[in-house]
Amino acid sequence: MTTAPSPDDLNAARLLLAQMQDLLAHTDASREVPTFAEYVPRVLAGLPATGTVSKYRSYLNKVAAAWPDRRIDEPTATEFKTLMAELVDTREIRRNDIGGKGTARSAVSAIRKLYEFAVDDGHVRPERNPAKKLTKPRMPPSRRRALLHDQLIEINRAAAESGNDPELDTLILRLHTETACRRAGGLALREVDLDPVNCLVYLREKGELSRWQPVSPTLMTALRYHHRTRTPHDRRAGHRARNGVPISADAETRLLRYRNGDPISVNQYRHMFARIGAVVPWVAAHQVTVHWLRHTTLTWVERRYGVPVAKAYAGHTDNRGSAATLLYTRAGLPEVARALAELTGEPHPCAASTAFDLDYLASNPKQQP
Repeated sequence: MTTAPSPDDLNAARLLLAQMQDLLAHTDASREVPTFAEYVPRVLAGLPATGTVSKYRSYLNKVAAAWPDRRIDEPTATEFKTLMAELVDTREIRRNDIGGKGTARSAVSAIRKLYEFAVDDGHVRPERNPAKKLTKPRMPPSRRRALLHDQLIEINRAAAESGNDPELDTLILRLHTETACRRAGGLALREVDLDPVNCLVYLREKGELSRWQPVSPTLMTALRYHHRTRTPHDRRAGHRARNGVPISADAETRLLRYRNGDPISVNQYRHMFARIGAVVPWVAAHQVTVHWLRHTTLTWVERRYGVPVAKAYAGHTDNRGSAATLLYTRAGLPEVARALAELTGEPHPCAASTAFDLDYLASNPKQQP
């Protein structure tokens, strides 16, 4: 004759069963969680082809090399901090090194991106995301600054008189000086991004932001000539190849190209300023890059046309904090075109006057907007 179990026995049995079910569920889930060696290539393949991805690729590949066989849900935040310290200690120290803060920030960004995918794919629960506990070190003030007029002339002269492709070098420098675009904007520029009638180029930069930016008639003519003389007739994706590797469809549509017809890469910018630095010593000493041209142009615009126009010229769209007033005084394409016209000394078709005729409005109330 069996004895009926007591309530305490039933509760203990239920608790044990629940624990066993949790253990089985965790075991089944762990079998599906990929290792770093398996998952990192999937994440990199799912990212858009931008300059930021190259940074992610470098650091995510280092994580995969350190823990190839570990599941992505295994490392703790402390283990990641230890790995980041190793990456900082073994970094390549350049002249503009800032104590490894740039390395640490890039590593955190890459790890956060990895676990953003992992959470979306259900491999890691949001509350167990180790990347949330990683913080970026605060960066010191930028060493970049606006160049003086004579310094800008010196850089352009060195580009025109050195290297094996001065036509390309000087075209890149003028593009970035006129538009104040970032490096990614020059790399992503395509022939379809040119509007020769209105002298505008369509820029696509970081944060997936895009805008129409005025350029001078001289630069527009140079860009169209460059496209006409350097783009291969057969632009079918995959038909042409570099070193046996098919060129992607995105690369096939790019405008800026080497003499052999291949689209330029980020190395063009690095090598160009290395050559200029060999001719102009202060360029090498201060680690001048193309981003200094953005500082130069935007400083010039801000001094003459004010913050709203400089903000529009730069393609900035945020209106946080005290800058919220700029939402009401936001500059548009005509103001940017007017600033460019003065900068280049060439009339621009979009540089219409934005002044109000208040006397006319007062005498014609029906015509008021």
